[in-house]
Amino acid sequence: MFAFVPILCYFCRCMLTLAPTLLKWILRSYPPFVFQRIWVKKIYPNYMGADVKIYRSLLNINGNKSIFGGTIFAATDPLHPLLIDQIFKSKGYKRTVTWVKSAHIEYKKPGLKNLEISIRISEAEVQEALETIASQGKMTKVFTIEIHDINGTLCAVSKNEIYIRNLLFDFSTIEAETSDRVIDAIKHE
Repeated sequence: MFAFVPILCYFCRCMLTLAPTLLKWILRSYPPFVFQRIWVKKIYPNYMGADVKIYRSLLNINGNKSIFGGTIFAATDPLHPLLIDQIFKSKGYKRTVTWVKSAHIEYKKPGLKNLEISIRISEAEVQEALETIASQGKMTKVFTIEIHDINGTLCAVSKNEIYIRNLLFDFSTIEAETSDRVIDAIKHE
């Protein structure tokens, strides 16, 4: 089963829009998530969010008996790119790429209990991204994720800069417009 998951993930990422339930089960079967006790509870309709739980266990605790920071980071790393990619595919952008360009995580308190992550993507953020890649071909946007324990205590804040690109966009049109503006500016000097 585990050998099949990366192949399925690659095929689905490149070609298909997945049903939210199927994406949830693929992530639940993803070996780094399984071994670090990261459980995707729900992928929201239209991929507008996800709820994830990190179970504290012997597999993911550090010397202080709190959840290892790498586990927390691993849980937040792929979520926005996967959700945004599926949103774009469902809206007809079949040749896009999304990935984490940079990430920063600030640990506020030790995760001594199970942790919960709730991600939401607003319609305004989706619309902004669609308009930007339609006019400029690519964009980057920072998304903030708060990680709380089961009592609601804020344990970490992650800021992931997501790169989104339309692979079918013709960048020569932007270059031509930019050079025309430069020539016009020189003429008016």
